[in-house]
Amino acid sequence: MKITQLIKSSIALLLFWGSFSNLKSQESKPTIAVTDIDVRGHKMNGAQAIQFAINELMRIDRYEVMDRYDLEYLSRRDSLSLSGCFSKICLKEIGAKLKVDKMFTGSISQLGDNLNITLRILDVKTGVFELVKIKEFLIIPGSELQMMRICLNELFNLPNDQDMVNKLTQRTEFDNTVNNPYTLRLRSDGPRMGATFATGYLANVLTRPEAEGGYGGNPYMFQFGYQFEKQYLNEGNFQALFEFIPMITGLDQGQFIPSVTLLNGLRNNTNGWEFAFGPTFSLSKYSDGYLNDQNQFIIYATGPGSLAEEAASFGKSVESRPDSRGITQITYGFLFAAGKTIKSGKLNLPVNLFVVPGNNGLRFGISMGWNGKERYQANTF
Repeated sequence: MKITQLIKSSIALLLFWGSFSNLKSQESKPTIAVTDIDVRGHKMNGAQAIQFAINELMRIDRYEVMDRYDLEYLSRRDSLSLSGCFSKICLKEIGAKLKVDKMFTGSISQLGDNLNITLRILDVKTGVFELVKIKEFLIIPGSELQMMRICLNELFNLPNDQDMVNKLTQRTEFDNTVNNPYTLRLRSDGPRMGATFATGYLANVLTRPEAEGGYGGNPYMFQFGYQFEKQYLNEGNFQALFEFIPMITGLDQGQFIPSVTLLNGLRNNTNGWEFAFGPTFSLSKYSDGYLNDQNQFIIYATGPGSLAEEAASFGKSVESRPDSRGITQITYGFLFAAGKTIKSGKLNLPVNLFVVPGNNGLRFGISMGWNGKERYQANTF
């Protein structure tokens, strides 16, 4: 019985001590007041900035923050002018009248192509700014509160989302709805060039003499064209892509092979890795014929019968294959591509590998180019 009573007393004592310690900890926090934040020359609402700073200081929980309603009451009761107070002398005088330990102030101003945010905490007793944080951001309307949060976290050595910091501070970051808050789609157009390599029967046709239906060239050809790209932005790590790419292939070997490719894909807007896939269409010459035992493509009957009868006599069947002696027609395939876009300021440098499987052989290659941005505002659609 005595042991049970002792245990109960110990638990009650621990609970009391915990509550007392917590209360003492709260009472020992220094008090702080936010009277004004300088947003002159910027479109941001000053009252909103003040309330956000109060909320964030409460979140950080390092100080006992004076409520804004208390500030308004004291300013009316004691005829205190709280607005426009940014200097050490003014902050110290106001802080003494408010009977707080610290005063919080700051400014948001545009300097050249950057938005400069300064946050300062003044010790009322000494009249010295004990904590100061100055940070430059990109000018991104509507992101000022997020920028203030980043500065406050750095002011108190708290962690930030580094990806978010990069998007708000670095011009080399990929476009997204953070650094383009009013943009739904971006247009990125620019030249593309590269080389394509053929395998299988297609490579045989390219190297075969023209008298045998070939092109008398090499199994690789250079390409040149132009890429029309639309980027659909979101707030995550990926942006959706649509690409329209007209190309001309084979000019280096005296050939003119036009093609058009339509691609849908995704790009990681953090590191630039991307993949896409879609149909590709081109103009090529094809003939009907059959392959004999010497792997020659026969397009004319050598005997009195038809081509089909002759092919059947050899156990072959007539099929349509690439042939320089044939008729130009539209051919199609399906292209898979993957690669990476490298950022250099406002310039993008895409580098991609692609492959096009087919019955007559595999085509693969490399494509590269450059492009910039033309922004489409959300209210234009």
